[in-house]
Amino acid sequence: MRNNFVLQLTIIGLLTALVAVSTMVISVPVPATEGFIHLGDSMIFLAAILFGKKKGAFSAGIGSALADILLGYTHWALPTLIIKGAMGYGVGMIANQEDEKLLNFRNVIALAFGALWMVTGYFFAGAAMKGSFAISLTSVPANLIQGIGGIILFVPIGVALKKTDVLKKYALKQ
Repeated sequence: MRNNFVLQLTIIGLLTALVAVSTMVISVPVPATEGFIHLGDSMIFLAAILFGKKKGAFSAGIGSALADILLGYTHWALPTLIIKGAMGYGVGMIANQEDEKLLNFRNVIALAFGALWMVTGYFFAGAAMKGSFAISLTSVPANLIQGIGGIILFVPIGVALKKTDVLKKYALKQ
């Protein structure tokens, strides 16, 4: 029992770090929104689809918020924690971790949901922070690029990982 807890905690820590680092490694500032485009969503998809909703939610929320803080976007940390945490949970809840094929119907729906949730979440958070839906609307194209880019990057990484024995050993259900 103790070893399983340590294993699960280690996996969550590694996934959280993976989300944070992939968010920080390549970040393109978007001055109009006081935010940035990054590759972190691909790792959120990986965590949620391959490891489930709980690990997906925790690693997405904490890893993304941590990246915001470390990159100086502290004003986005709380909205990011909520938006990305819910994104990870939702993607993991919709996804089918049991199917041998990564790109099955439920996983494609999960990816689309995740990208659209992120775009919608940041649209409303930006409107609340800026006091204007019109200003927040300027974030939609950049967030769509980020979401679609995250999906595109996730697919080859996810397919490669799905073929390994690593997931059979470590991607334990919740």
